[in-house]
Amino acid sequence: MTTATSSPNLALTPLPFSNRVVPVNTAPKDFDAERGLPEGILDFLAPLHAALTLRQRALLARRENTLAEAHAGKVPSYLPPSVATMSSWRIELPAWCADQRNQMTGPADDAELVVKMLNSGAPGVMLDLEDSTANTWEHNSQGIKNILEALAGRLAYFDRKRNKTVGINPSTTVIFTRPRGLHLHQAGVLPGELLPASLFDVAMVAYQVDFSALRHPLCIYIAKSESADEALWWRDLFQMIERMKGLPKGTLKCMALVESHPLAFQMEEFAWNLRDHIVGLDLGRWDYMASLIHFLLENPEWVLPDRNTIPHNVAFFQNLRNLIPEICHKHGMLAIGGMTALYPSREDPELNARALKVLAEDKKNEANSLMDGAWTGHPDQNEIAVSQFPVPNQLQARPAAANPHPDLRPLPTGVGQRTLAGTRAAVRTVTRYRNGVLNGKGASLLDGYMEDLATDRIYRLMIAQRMRHSRQVEILDDNGAAVPHTPELISQLFDEELDRLLREAKSDDSRAAETLPEARRMSEEMIRREEFDPR
Repeated sequence: MTTATSSPNLALTPLPFSNRVVPVNTAPKDFDAERGLPEGILDFLAPLHAALTLRQRALLARRENTLAEAHAGKVPSYLPPSVATMSSWRIELPAWCADQRNQMTGPADDAELVVKMLNSGAPGVMLDLEDSTANTWEHNSQGIKNILEALAGRLAYFDRKRNKTVGINPSTTVIFTRPRGLHLHQAGVLPGELLPASLFDVAMVAYQVDFSALRHPLCIYIAKSESADEALWWRDLFQMIERMKGLPKGTLKCMALVESHPLAFQMEEFAWNLRDHIVGLDLGRWDYMASLIHFLLENPEWVLPDRNTIPHNVAFFQNLRNLIPEICHKHGMLAIGGMTALYPSREDPELNARALKVLAEDKKNEANSLMDGAWTGHPDQNEIAVSQFPVPNQLQARPAAANPHPDLRPLPTGVGQRTLAGTRAAVRTVTRYRNGVLNGKGASLLDGYMEDLATDRIYRLMIAQRMRHSRQVEILDDNGAAVPHTPELISQLFDEELDRLLREAKSDDSRAAETLPEARRMSEEMIRREEFDPR
């Protein structure tokens, strides 16, 4: 959790509808919304706020209750049969998004990366205001500006190596915008009010974009949902914006990430509630893993192995990976797979070969699960990813004997290792990730892996569950001896890794001595306070 001192625009705020204190993105103290935001936007935001903010708060309260129930033993499960699951409804998939065999994703605030992704040849590019963008006013504002420029085809950056300005090449690439999730809040815009960050981000883009000049409809990537009812909130946001902008119903389109354990049991109902807008579902598997641990935190059987020893086809992923295409194809929607975290390297041939081999295996597995495409984050991954999937999609493919209610909690037995080295790696990663956030980076390339908030959550939760169940689950050192994971041990590991990181810091990194200790303190405190929500 970022503190008020770590960024002037991310303050710790007690929520008026909860007993929690959370970080809230706020505009600078001297910010004048009337002058600093587009003319007329406050009048545009006001009715959206009046209609949707209290509903957002009620949905967040329901999330807290669902998590508390899971920790008390009432874990998420499938809903009773309904029109969403029993009727033969289908969407009409638009031609402009029929081919989404690879969607490149990255932070929207990095203009150079955005241009490179859009010039990569990927069928889709998701510009992210969420997990991979630091949640501060400056980075969010820059991200929204870049999205608008990219949608207009005007975004460019100056390439110093080639001493030239590089812009976006004409292409059929579909541009998606991922706003911040429903759990986040935006202050400093409407006086004395907290806006849902999702509402603010979507409204800022939709209010300013020239719909008549778009090559394809404005398409939003919905993140961090936890129930089918939350889809109704998004539906009403889209439809209010359509009415206020004078657009036909269904103009705004969306895809939605399946990133939480409760939503995995309500995907069909979620899609039904958004049937006028939705074109597909995406398995956000790293956030899903974090959510799975979070909801099963009290169960010692769910103490996971070291993250990078868990195979990509582990049963709790694979069962969900098989279910998503069945639901999507049943209703004419695309099913998109997840991100491969190991990144290629143009400087390390051995790492590059290993990363591309892992990529091909991972995406082929998703294609064999009948996914229509997947995510990548590096232009060098696009060609391999695209080549694993049939052209343009697999919408007509359905498994011969699909199980509509597979086990989404198969125990993680017989895979990976649980080691002290894995715990140490988790401590090191969360410290380095948080240090990146303090320096304005929502995603960082660490030891060959592109890590964002999802990884940070996974590792903090893994450390917490190893501490919580230290007596029931053995974590082994290099000699095969069990090491009790006490709070004292974790503090020692944080101290040791901080010392190591400070020694390794580049001589020209003048902020390291300030931000690394703060990142270490914040990371351990988040674990100690059990702050595991995606923020």
